[in-house]
Amino acid sequence: MTDVLPTPAATSAPDPKVRDRADVRRQVKLIVVLGIVLLAEVWFKLKIDDPQVSHLFKGPRTLENQPVVFSGTPVSLIAIALTVVALLLALVNRYPRGMWGVLLGVVVGLGFYGAFLMWAYADPSGAFAPAITSPIPGTIRIATAIVFGALAGVLCERAGVVNIAIEGQFIAGAFFGSVFSSFAVANIAAIPLFWCPVFGLLGGIIAGVGVAALLAFFALRYHVDQVVVGVVLVAFGYGITSFLLGQIPHDKKDKLNNPQLLETVEIPGLHKIPYIGEPLFGQNLLVYVMYLSVPLVWLLLFQTRWGLRVRSVGEHPKAADTVGIDVDRTRWQAVLLGGVFAGLGGASFTLTTGAFDREMTAGFGFIALAAVIMGRWHPVGAAFAAVLFGFLQNLKDQLGILGDKVPGDLLSALPYLATIIAVAGFIGRVRPPAADGQPYIKSD
Repeated sequence: MTDVLPTPAATSAPDPKVRDRADVRRQVKLIVVLGIVLLAEVWFKLKIDDPQVSHLFKGPRTLENQPVVFSGTPVSLIAIALTVVALLLALVNRYPRGMWGVLLGVVVGLGFYGAFLMWAYADPSGAFAPAITSPIPGTIRIATAIVFGALAGVLCERAGVVNIAIEGQFIAGAFFGSVFSSFAVANIAAIPLFWCPVFGLLGGIIAGVGVAALLAFFALRYHVDQVVVGVVLVAFGYGITSFLLGQIPHDKKDKLNNPQLLETVEIPGLHKIPYIGEPLFGQNLLVYVMYLSVPLVWLLLFQTRWGLRVRSVGEHPKAADTVGIDVDRTRWQAVLLGGVFAGLGGASFTLTTGAFDREMTAGFGFIALAAVIMGRWHPVGAAFAAVLFGFLQNLKDQLGILGDKVPGDLLSALPYLATIIAVAGFIGRVRPPAADGQPYIKSD
């Protein structure tokens, strides 16, 4: 089966007036956004009395490992200059499009982040003033589960099934990941402790696929509203795991809720790259699986016949049925495969932090769903959105030591604010798969 493309005769040329209006709207949006960024950066610079800031490059602060003190003024000025250049390009309608435009936007964003940090950590007081630390380790730790959840959402929604139940898959995967790993540690003496977390990953996958099967059963077999089913499954996941946790006797908790954590595996050579090597390539097995999962899902969806079928049943199931594609079976496959990734995301909570606790997933499944929308239902875009959410969550944790200077609640709201902006079309048109959430009833 191959993609069917419209012939040149059937393709209508875009209306120049519509295109011009779209270009004007794009230019106005760019000017407004860059203007706000520039005003914020100037405000950051003017609010600094003492520009001296500290940066701790590696590890915790000790007598031997002291932070490096430097002036934040050059960083603030460079950030302002970059934003001015981008704003001038937007004002004369010369802001680059495509990949170069994205690259320039990333550079301006990094400059804004630098100017913000210079303001947040400026005006130090005392010998042990807070120091800037690398955001990479915390971002990777938080983003791992969100990336897995986002991939699950992309697979489901590309097939036309709305997966609100990612949070339920997370909580179930976290519980059974802990139980399976703990059981392997306590009862299977023949295997090394290094492999016990693998049993936890297996438990997380089973739980994630189980919740996914319930979603597919009610949504595809009985055509129940998919949003309602997803919400119910989230409540079910929280309820059943809380109940099962309460059934574990106190004297059995070490055997059933004391998982062996995933060990760090350093990739030779790569983990020695300065600054980024250790946090990126000195990680546990699950992080490396996450690295590989993003291109894997992209390959499945866009480079295989199965992926073409998944996208076809998500866009036009009746047409797919007409050419012999089993719509329900294809959707079942996509939802169950999504359950594998969501289960891995859930298992990451217990296999990297410890014993299962009620509500330990803390709504990350809903953040993963937001990443799907931010990433425009594309695995790579959703993964980058998930990393952005992880970065903002880690930033909130890092800046918590600064007190009232940076409101933590505002930082917590930033991912959701960004999602609202994306859904509203402020950064471009966001369109889900055409048949997303629509049950398919085959006509006789």
